[in-house]
Amino acid sequence: MPSLAETQARLSAAILKGDAAAIAPLLVGGRDPLARLAIHHRHYEASLVSALATKFPATVWLSGDALFTAAARAFVRRHPPAAPCITEYAEDFPRFIAAWPGVDRAPYLGSVAEADWLLGQAALAVDLPPISIQALAAAEPKRLPDVVLSLQPGLRFMQATWPIDELVMLHLNDNAPERYGLDPENIWLEIRGTRGAFSLNRLDQAAYLFRRAVKRGAAIGAAAEKALDANPAFNAGAALASLFAGGLVTSANLPA
Repeated sequence: MPSLAETQARLSAAILKGDAAAIAPLLVGGRDPLARLAIHHRHYEASLVSALATKFPATVWLSGDALFTAAARAFVRRHPPAAPCITEYAEDFPRFIAAWPGVDRAPYLGSVAEADWLLGQAALAVDLPPISIQALAAAEPKRLPDVVLSLQPGLRFMQATWPIDELVMLHLNDNAPERYGLDPENIWLEIRGTRGAFSLNRLDQAAYLFRRAVKRGAAIGAAAEKALDANPAFNAGAALASLFAGGLVTSANLPA
């Protein structure tokens, strides 16, 4: 008799991949235990495909049900959930569908899927109490570049080579025109969400680099250097003040 761990592994393979051969000798009871197992397999797959459609609504709208369902089924089979929390599942799906056959006719679909993912994740966040810029008064002026700020947990950033924010807003507003032309364009997006709501805003490249670096844990000075590399006219003071004015800063780690 196989061990419990071996039985669990066989059952997992049967449900996840539809491979019932290994578990068949252990199935007993009823007229057709393999048919019952197949029901579990179909339910598992259908549930995850439905979950992906919920996570990527603009992608479904843009690609069509047939293409999305085919890609989602393939993704579920090749990349089953690795964690019990379904909200964390499918982070890699945007890259997967971007490489799906036929998507070359819509080269922006992967970016739309990435925006879908980030919007969904941001909307799950809960805002923390913001702090005032006066919190920086305790830092010596020469040490201000070394201050590390923490930003709201519902803040996300993404760069795209197509104006996919326009497509996402057309979907959200349910206001798609009969014809719509889309030309390549570099855009830098800031996504903010909290308690089910979200906003999608464009930034210029320097502001994007500054805010994204701060979000990733860079000190103010290091983040400003990244922005200045993109635009020597970047105003670090104004950019810093706008973070506080927008209620985005939740804490400031002042150097000793």
